[in-house]
Amino acid sequence: MQINRSREIKTAILVILSIVLFIWGYNFLKGKNILNPHLTLYVEYPSVEGLQPSSPITLNGMVIGRVNSISIQENTGKPLVELQINEEFPISKSSVAKLYDASVLGGKQVAIIPNFADKTALKTGDHIKGEVELGMMENFAKNINPLQSKVESAISNIDVLVTNLNKVLDQESRENLKSSLASLSTSLKSINQITQNTNQLITDNKTKLNHSIDNFDKISTNFSKISDSLAQANLGQTVRNLDASLAEVNKIMQDIQQGKGSMGKLMKDEKMYNNLTAASKELELLLADMKTNPKRYVHFSLFGKKPTTYQPEVKKDSLK
Repeated sequence: MQINRSREIKTAILVILSIVLFIWGYNFLKGKNILNPHLTLYVEYPSVEGLQPSSPITLNGMVIGRVNSISIQENTGKPLVELQINEEFPISKSSVAKLYDASVLGGKQVAIIPNFADKTALKTGDHIKGEVELGMMENFAKNINPLQSKVESAISNIDVLVTNLNKVLDQESRENLKSSLASLSTSLKSINQITQNTNQLITDNKTKLNHSIDNFDKISTNFSKISDSLAQANLGQTVRNLDASLAEVNKIMQDIQQGKGSMGKLMKDEKMYNNLTAASKELELLLADMKTNPKRYVHFSLFGKKPTTYQPEVKKDSLK
């Protein structure tokens, strides 16, 4: 009997251990570790598409917990997510649980955005603020909708423009447009021919052009030498000397204008002018008399005859 009891006890212990191991393994496969203490928090999202129970919860890229369950609230109809977070990582009340795309292929995860300045920690059963980050496809759809509207509007405007253009361009206008395009093509061909002729002319006269350029280089060199010579000729001193000379000439002209000096008196003194005029007149009369009566001024006599005295000629007008 005792042997049977010991066997029953051993069997019961094995069964209990098996059940405990099964429960622990089942929870471990679901991402739960019943041996470690955890903090249970709740977060509400408008949509949890792609989020699954046992999805990881990260803090700065490090896994600190798992999603335990997802349920629908009866009063609001919004999903309520239960989070199990390791108590080794205290979460402040102002932290945010952000739902985001884990990869391009899909699947959602929860990232805790902590506020380390807030020292008030959440407790088991508390609710944490939730946010949803738009995924790649949601962002693409959000940005493509305005672009699609603009493209549709542009296509509509182009359609209206083409319609109006067809109305404006009748058969005659189309023929004129074709003629204008043909004329433009002819003009472009003429320009191309002129360009070819110019290139040929340059090619034919390349030697002459090179010679002209060489001559221009020589002229430039000679001009540079002349410029150097002028720079070394001290033109500044020459200009200053010329300026001084002009100043002296200007002073002389001012003195003459003011009647200073012999030239100034001659130019400004009317009495001296009259005297010079009278002297010139008398000299003219003297010369005329010397030509008319030279014997009055030059006397030669072999017999010692005395010269006659000078008597001025009496004008006929005075006798009348």
